[in-house]
Amino acid sequence: MTLTNWAGNITFGAARVHRPGTLEELRSVVAASDRVRALGSAHSFSPVADTTDDLVSVAGLPARVDVSADRSTATVAAGMRYGEVAVALQAQGLALHNLGSLPHISVAGAVATGTHGSGPTLGSLSTAVVGLDLVTATGAMLRLDRTDLRFPGAVVGLGALGVVTAVTLAVQPTYDVAQTVYQDLPVRRLATDLDEILAAGYSVSLFTTWSRDVVDQIWVKRRTDDPRAALDPGWLDTHAATGPLHPVPGMSPASCTEQLGVPGPWHERLPHFRLDHTPSSGAELQTEYLVPRRHAVAALDAVQAMAPRVAAVLQVSELRTVAADDLWLSPAYEQDSLAVHFTWVDDAAAVAPVVAELEQRLAPLGPRPHWGKVFTMPPAAVQPLYPRLADVAALRRELDPNDVFGNAMVDEYLGSAGT
Repeated sequence: MTLTNWAGNITFGAARVHRPGTLEELRSVVAASDRVRALGSAHSFSPVADTTDDLVSVAGLPARVDVSADRSTATVAAGMRYGEVAVALQAQGLALHNLGSLPHISVAGAVATGTHGSGPTLGSLSTAVVGLDLVTATGAMLRLDRTDLRFPGAVVGLGALGVVTAVTLAVQPTYDVAQTVYQDLPVRRLATDLDEILAAGYSVSLFTTWSRDVVDQIWVKRRTDDPRAALDPGWLDTHAATGPLHPVPGMSPASCTEQLGVPGPWHERLPHFRLDHTPSSGAELQTEYLVPRRHAVAALDAVQAMAPRVAAVLQVSELRTVAADDLWLSPAYEQDSLAVHFTWVDDAAAVAPVVAELEQRLAPLGPRPHWGKVFTMPPAAVQPLYPRLADVAALRRELDPNDVFGNAMVDEYLGSAGT
């Protein structure tokens, strides 16, 4: 049968697909394969998970959320979805520092691609990782943690070092969040008040269609223990929504997390969408670039300069912040970033030239594309943006000298593990 990603824009070329139910089965599959890649929840829009030989899902391995004795970490099965992990942690009075907009994505897949939530002081989901268990090319088990100098090169690893079976995450006591949506921020405010806007809550997302002189929505998620005063009713010339909204204009908010300032547990507010609903049919394409925060206004100006062409093929655009980290292949490596995200219509031919022009306009600002989204930047443009690429190559040669975990995209952008 034909296997595609969630959006249907990628058809996997694997000869075989495996869903082992035990760790020993997984190790046997990996050891017997010339080329193998791990498949998560298939929410990526790029061919990052593709392979010619064996695709292996770890979703069939036993689910686990094992909290440490000191309650500072939790080791979870790599194939679990973030929403499932969050429910289990909440039941034990614990929480993660952040979540992505979709709770439906797998832990290992999100971590491996540098997927993130939002917040000027919050790192990507990968920054909560303090340990990894993975199956190497020979079928052996390897445990990496912060005491290992290779660890920062393995967390956002694009699946190029092995098949991750378990992830140990830093956790904290549970907390509540209240989410309020503000509407119609004048675009002119982005040039003068961007830092205030992005820091208005624990997590903040701006949604716009680039077709009006206002930013349509600002989703402000504030912890209930935030000591700051509440935002004024007319904050920066906006107004609070009087009913629930969906980020995409005209879509039902039924799949969205609760708004209107109603407090609730962290895992029911930090994502934009509810775990028990399907947020979209997948009829879309997505692109995202992380640019240094110091270039944020310039990046927005660059997009605004081609707003009519963007708007013509856009469903909605989201602006978020990601704090710097030390993970070698993270799009936020050593730079606080503004993430400029685009959810396009499901028309690759129409979207492609717009993406190409976006990349050309953003190029002077050093944009790092999200590894799991649609982008066209060639390796020669992407590679200089990652100063630890030589260390990544050395790590791949050490752990995977025969390039078992490589694929066309990984080898193109990172270089073959055997070279």
